[in-house]
Amino acid sequence: MSLHEQKTVAIVGGSGYAGGEFLRLALGHPHLQVTQVTSERSAGTPVSLVHPNLRGRTNLKFRKAAELDEADILVLALPHGHAAKRLAEFEGKARVIVDLSADFRLKDPAVYQATYGEPHPTPERLDEWVYGNPELRREALRGATRIACAGCFATSVILALYPLLKLGVLLPRDIIATGLVGSSAAGASATDGSHHPERAGSLRVYKPVGHRHTAEAQQELPGHFPLHLTAISTPRVRGILTTAHAWIPDGYSDRDVWSAYREVYGQEPFIRIVKVARGIHRYPDPMLLDGTNYCDLGFEMDMDTGRVVLMSAIDNLVKGTAGHAIQSLNVALGWPETTGLEFAGLHPA
Repeated sequence: MSLHEQKTVAIVGGSGYAGGEFLRLALGHPHLQVTQVTSERSAGTPVSLVHPNLRGRTNLKFRKAAELDEADILVLALPHGHAAKRLAEFEGKARVIVDLSADFRLKDPAVYQATYGEPHPTPERLDEWVYGNPELRREALRGATRIACAGCFATSVILALYPLLKLGVLLPRDIIATGLVGSSAAGASATDGSHHPERAGSLRVYKPVGHRHTAEAQQELPGHFPLHLTAISTPRVRGILTTAHAWIPDGYSDRDVWSAYREVYGQEPFIRIVKVARGIHRYPDPMLLDGTNYCDLGFEMDMDTGRVVLMSAIDNLVKGTAGHAIQSLNVALGWPETTGLEFAGLHPA
């Protein structure tokens, strides 16, 4: 790998939150050169009019997807269901394709149909895609040319539970997880890959049962314990704070939880264990993670009942979407995994 190697990137559906966030990160990545961004609704419009944070960072204008030229990497930031239906249209445009939607995350077509309410358009192609969670799928991502990026709520749940399930620290009982999510995660998908916050600024339960990311988390987590997800929208735009309630066997303590996290995540560049005895920053806080690719994990034990409360905080648009897409690309193309993702966040937030 050359220190000066560059790959051209085209983003399809770049007017939405996910595509805009990928563009922001890609513009600061030393090996990525964004050459095209599409939007059917905003074609001909300067990108910076839709993403004003990118003023002075790019002179690109949106074009229609039909005008797409070839590139080294194609990033699909379309509403769920669109990428799979248009796969043949996109495959000739780039050797490496990254999909930010849910179209290729689930490997079982029957589970996909049960989760999304319609048959998968290309079920025979599902096994070609690698799940874009580097902490779990790093080896499979090396050299991958089809990357299906993980969902944001699923990411926060999976990263909190994975070490404890893998190492048998939890009892085989129901796990209940609640996510407090920003409006950019709770919004409804629309055409062009944009997301429109539903009642932004409100605090309400928007998905008490049957969250679509349940199937994704169950697929990736070991043990297949019963998992129940509830999502609550918050007044923030970015961020997810997930609390998961699980139980540990008699004789176990917080030392066993610590050990599991350290054994599995000890060398992970974007996982931080937050457990401080005093002060105001004792637990994970998504406000401190805005714009970052970190996942902060914490936990607290109730020794009287054997219950452990696991806490997971991420920026849903970065570690939950565009950031782990960049991280997955870094692994796939042999670049240092942290390249383009070094932002440490802001404090005070």
